[in-house]
Amino acid sequence: MSLTSAEPLLALLKEQDDSVKSYALKSINDVVDVLWSEISNGIAEIEALYDDGAFPDRQMAALIASKVYYNLGEYETAVRFALAAGDCFDMDEKSQYVETIVSQSIEMYIRQSKQRYESRDVEVEDDEKLKAVFERMISKCVNAGEFKLALGIALEAFRQDLVEEILHSRLDQDSEANALKLINYVLTVTTTIIGSSEFKASLLKALFDVVTDMKSPDYFTVSKIVVNLNDSSLAVRLFENLNRHEDIQVSYQIAFDLVSSGPQELLDSLSDELSAKDYDSRLLDILSGLPTCDYHNTFLLKNKNIDIGLLNKCKSSLDGKFSLFHTAVSVANGFMHAGTTDNTFIKTNLTWLGKAQNWAKFTATASLGVIHRGNLSDGKKIMAPYLPGSRSTSRYIKGGSLYALGLIYAGFGRDIIDYLKSNIVENSSATGDEDIDVLLHGASLGIGLAAMGSASIEVYESLKEVLYNDSAVSGEAAAMGMGLTMLGTGNESAVHDMLTYAQETQHGNITRGLAVGLSLISYGRQEKADSLISSMSGSEEALLRYGGAFTVALAYAGTGDNKAVKRLLHIAVSDSNDDVRRAAVIALGFVLIRDYTTVPRIVELLSKSHNAHVRCGTAFALGIACAGRVLPSAIEVLEPLTKDPVDFVRQAAMIALSMILIQQTDKLNAKVSEINQNFLSVVTNKHQEGLAKFGACVAQGIMNAGGRNVTIHLENTEMGTLDTKSIVGLAMFSQFWYWFPLAHFLSLSFTPTTVIGVRGSDLSIPKFELNCHAKQDIFGYPKMYEEAADKEVEKVATAVLSTTARAKARAKKTKKEKDQSEDDKSSRDREEDKQEPTKERDNKDKEDEPNKVKYSAKPYKVENMSRILPQQARYISFNKDDRFIPIRKFKGVNDIMIVTDKSPNEPVELIETVRQTKDINAPLPTPFKVEDDLNYPNV
Repeated sequence: MSLTSAEPLLALLKEQDDSVKSYALKSINDVVDVLWSEISNGIAEIEALYDDGAFPDRQMAALIASKVYYNLGEYETAVRFALAAGDCFDMDEKSQYVETIVSQSIEMYIRQSKQRYESRDVEVEDDEKLKAVFERMISKCVNAGEFKLALGIALEAFRQDLVEEILHSRLDQDSEANALKLINYVLTVTTTIIGSSEFKASLLKALFDVVTDMKSPDYFTVSKIVVNLNDSSLAVRLFENLNRHEDIQVSYQIAFDLVSSGPQELLDSLSDELSAKDYDSRLLDILSGLPTCDYHNTFLLKNKNIDIGLLNKCKSSLDGKFSLFHTAVSVANGFMHAGTTDNTFIKTNLTWLGKAQNWAKFTATASLGVIHRGNLSDGKKIMAPYLPGSRSTSRYIKGGSLYALGLIYAGFGRDIIDYLKSNIVENSSATGDEDIDVLLHGASLGIGLAAMGSASIEVYESLKEVLYNDSAVSGEAAAMGMGLTMLGTGNESAVHDMLTYAQETQHGNITRGLAVGLSLISYGRQEKADSLISSMSGSEEALLRYGGAFTVALAYAGTGDNKAVKRLLHIAVSDSNDDVRRAAVIALGFVLIRDYTTVPRIVELLSKSHNAHVRCGTAFALGIACAGRVLPSAIEVLEPLTKDPVDFVRQAAMIALSMILIQQTDKLNAKVSEINQNFLSVVTNKHQEGLAKFGACVAQGIMNAGGRNVTIHLENTEMGTLDTKSIVGLAMFSQFWYWFPLAHFLSLSFTPTTVIGVRGSDLSIPKFELNCHAKQDIFGYPKMYEEAADKEVEKVATAVLSTTARAKARAKKTKKEKDQSEDDKSSRDREEDKQEPTKERDNKDKEDEPNKVKYSAKPYKVENMSRILPQQARYISFNKDDRFIPIRKFKGVNDIMIVTDKSPNEPVELIETVRQTKDINAPLPTPFKVEDDLNYPNV
């Protein structure tokens, strides 16, 4: 018979006999789940029994107290009593109560463990009972084969010891292939989710040791760890291991991977150390970046599909006498020809180029750097006619040419840094001279690009001297150059120098340049940049608060950190300065790069703000986070902004749309044609404001960037890292709001969309074919712009014969009947379209446009070094029976791949690179063997 009241049992707790109390507790435990509300009235007596050290069943009292507090919703108290219940608390019991207590115990332990790790200077008490529950649950997961769950919980609790223990046990008890899957899982979680940079570094070093100690190490996994740690000493160890095992082709592949994702400091240090050890010369050549840039230039030149008609239409529609419009066309031309090394448009429009005045001339000259970006072997030679010391007399051309050199050698500046530095050193003492100021401005931006991420103290000091001259023009560029040079280093001395000077100078341009420079130094620093962020965000100077927003953006780029997002949203709605509010919204795009699908929802309300600067920031945030990703929900938020009443909001919306839809075709996205037409109508509309026209023209340049063969990639998929150059390019590009020449920085974000198979034996590019399992024409180039022939040319009246007149009349009548027939057919087609909407449109997956592409079992052939879109790469495959096979499994990523030649002695046609076509030295012949006995054919 079940009890309907707990009152009799509670009364027994007041008896003197311990055996009676024990009986009462056991009986209460049987009904506590039902009568807990009544039992809660006697919780004081139950707790008193637990506190009585002499009472034999005090653990049962603790269990009952735990269950009462559980039902009251006070989980932390319930956990404490459950842990005090000892053996009475059965963790294996299948009940909601036990599950809740265990999960709450784990959460409490994780919070405690995190606090202990982050507050090492402060003593944090470690609850051994919570720890015991946590470790028991980890063991339970491992025993049940839930290894990823166990590893995930251990990582969340900062328990590196448990992570290593689980991985070592799997290596001992399972195959290395299965263990490697778990190692890669830990690596992915560590690089994308772990918030503490210190714990991340410690864990990555431990993973490096785990993988290198394997019997058959996966060196590609090791290379990912090296890049994420940015540690040249570990990189040297990696190549030493490869050298011992004579895996030269794997070494080449990893070297190409490091060039595509590693910072210049890592590459330079690695090259220097390997050079001292007399390593393979080809490996050192790859690490210089020269082959990578050469292959990319070759691909872009060989496959260029530049819409010159569209560019000419923009040029004719925008009067070059106005510097705003001349700059717009210069920037668009640079983007359209980016990396192709084709400057034909400039050569054929020298008259138009001559219209440029002052800084528009600077921008136009610098655009040559975008066009020749990556041409490391001939960059200086190409710019020679414009550089200081040449025949050119314009200070703007000289300054622009130095900036162009930086754009050409961005991230690979070893061969040009000394030249740029000499221009700075020779002129830095001449203050107040406008000619020198312009030259120093270009040289400072150029050397910042060339030395980007190199952490060169010499470059930094030379730029600091320019800064301390306190000239607004050159000082601003020097400040940005200092930030680029020290990119991501967090150098305390540099931070102190720049922050101090930002508070002392009277020039707003310099303060803003320093604020942006400080954000670059903080790139990827996460919580280590918090003190600087607080200092800048709390400043009374709006320009420093502006820099504070960008410091949050770059320090927490791609982390999705909740604290950073909340801080930025607070600034976006509360700061008194419009520029700061706009910067805070833009910064959201950087923080949420990896969580880009959430951005439209987060900024949707901000896109309807009464403040035009907030709406502008919303557009840029969407363009940055969703760049190259064709997210329909982002396009839906941006389209209304292209009709905004404020010109600079429309400008931002159009540029953002072009960044999202870069390299898209009508067949991949139905919006492309409509949006392109809108850009053109804005450019050609005489009633549109200048800023909107500028935005539309630049947007067209982005949509057709790199001869329509590049996209914007923000992540290195193969290495699991963010693409630093792309993010820096976007951050600096967003500063064109204040200074148009900075728009050229976007070219750093352009990534060629191709798969390049490189023969491992000699680094040549053989001609062979890959398989594409999709419909052949869906990834083709969009149609070129064609100007409609609306107006007939006026002709002089001439004498017409009567026979000719009759013939023309008959032809006119026939044409009219034909046109009428076609109009009727067109009308019928439109009616049918209205009556029968396509299923494809009705069932379209709004969040994943590429799903429209269907896999085809029967592939068509694609040549090596052809244009392969990111959406297309997933349908590309190699046939294992083909002559050329990649040494690493192809995972549908646009990249340079080392391929093995199964028939090295058979002839093969090679693709000649840009560098080889300009090489005056004859290429070395392919190695061959001379036979003693030669058989000549009969003559």
